Amino acid sequence: MSDSLSFALLCFTSFFTLLNPLGVMPLFMTMTKDFEVVSRRKTALKATIVSFFTIMSFAVTGQLLFRFFGISVDSLRIVGGVIFFIMGQDMLQARLGNTKITESEMEKHITDISITPLAIPMICGPGAITNAIVLMQDAVNMEMKVILIVSILVICVITYLVLIAASPIMKVLGETGNKIMLRLMGLIVMVIGVEFFFAGLKPFVKEMMK
Repeated sequence: MSDSLSFALLCFTSFFTLLNPLGVMPLFMTMTKDFEVVSRRKTALKATIVSFFTIMSFAVTGQLLFRFFGISVDSLRIVGGVIFFIMGQDMLQARLGNTKITESEMEKHITDISITPLAIPMICGPGAITNAIVLMQDAVNMEMKVILIVSILVICVITYLVLIAASPIMKVLGETGNKIMLRLMGLIVMVIGVEFFFAGLKPFVKEMMK
């Protein structure tokens, strides 16, 4: 398998599991249950657009932040690996993490839920932001950078399509189907977390061995 193809698969699978459109879908339905169809679609569109540009802004400016704060990419990989593992564990147990919206917050932000909390942090959470920064660093050529940007865009479009089709999808999957999908994606997130953690730890171990 070529480097570009393997990188594309990593980008697609990691962002799909971290943005987790199927996991956001039930909450989106709950928060927009009183909305008209047109308003629901506008909310979903605005949320996915905000998510895309938020992720891209961190992917592009991540290296500047590293230099400003004196942070290494390997350190971020270790922290990101821990975040992914915890998120995946919550998903594997079919429960929502602490970044999800609560009922009181839903009432507070009902006037404009598309930005907060739907886009941030429900769709574009710390895991997706960390993933974008690390993968942009790993994109060693322009082709990989384009693959990364296209992957983020495609996942955001998929997220939008899932949200606007939330009602029929929920009926087809049912509660059991949603939990199964959530657990499968949680397992993938945990595996990505382990890979990130040890990839970040390896340079530190080598340095200590010297």
